[in-house]
Amino acid sequence: MRLAAGRRVIAVVKADAYGHGAAPVATALVAAGCNGLATWSVGEAVALRDAGITAPLLVLAGARDAGEADEVVARELTAVLHDPQGSALLAAAARRRGGAKVSVHVEIDTGMSRMGVPLTDAESFLARVAGDPALALAGVMTHFARADEPDLAPTRAQLHAFADVVAGLHRRGVPPGRVHAANSAGLVALAELAAEPPRQDAVRPGLLLYGAQPSADRPCALRPVMSLRAPVVALRRVRRGEAVGYAALYRARADTRIATLALGYADGVPISASGRGSVWLAGARRPIAGRVSMDYVGVEVGDAAVEIGDAAIVFGSETAGGPAVLPVEEAAASAGTISYELLVRVGARVRRELHGV
Repeated sequence: MRLAAGRRVIAVVKADAYGHGAAPVATALVAAGCNGLATWSVGEAVALRDAGITAPLLVLAGARDAGEADEVVARELTAVLHDPQGSALLAAAARRRGGAKVSVHVEIDTGMSRMGVPLTDAESFLARVAGDPALALAGVMTHFARADEPDLAPTRAQLHAFADVVAGLHRRGVPPGRVHAANSAGLVALAELAAEPPRQDAVRPGLLLYGAQPSADRPCALRPVMSLRAPVVALRRVRRGEAVGYAALYRARADTRIATLALGYADGVPISASGRGSVWLAGARRPIAGRVSMDYVGVEVGDAAVEIGDAAIVFGSETAGGPAVLPVEEAAASAGTISYELLVRVGARVRRELHGV
């Protein structure tokens, strides 16, 4: 909230709230003062409505067929428009339900080159949306592609292009509704971007909400929301030169002990962490020994005081709300990936425990 500096906060809870559990996280975020929530799909938004979430819900992907468009109208969702097909689907759904207007935001592609209305079509597209009696233009947005980088020049260029679109709406006398661009990385850079037009009255944090750093160059004081733990289920001694795991990728350099953890790539530990990653166990980082398998991970512990039943931390903190002993960013880097992927890939068979929610 402090970083938002008075702007409305649209909290992104897509992908099951980045693997944390969409319904309880949504409830906690609304209670903390977030003004609305954003999902990727209509299905994610419908699941939140079914869980009793009544807060405003923004569907970032919009409606992709008539059934989804009907759900948008029936569940009082707000859909993001990216193209004429999406606006036609929603307008038709509104007419089917007696002519009630459906609330929409329009995404303008200012450089991400992924989704959104191209800049060359933005003025005419927005004019059509504003003039459609079945649609209510409630917001205009864009999405940053490089706000996590040291050099903010590409982000400033996106903002200037976006500002031209918003200014064009004002010249036509069309209220743009909510104007928003800043994702998590943009939010932590907002102080450096504050002088750039247009004036944003909303922000869309995602990763930042879950205690992970959106930019290595602009670190924030954060505590991890998720910690991934695995129990030690076996301990065995191996002699120098003996192999551990599939394909004998690991061979002991000296007599040692291997702790087997009940967690594998089916649970979200990347196979790319094999021989590269580590876990926190018995007060120190212990290297992953051999290939990560579907259900187990081997860890070299030597003569450390490790017993069957002890909990290893794959990433996160030792206690709920405590500091990270193995930050998710570091766990991701050792596996050659990013923190987003580690968070969202935690498997369904991993038991969840909620604290302070």
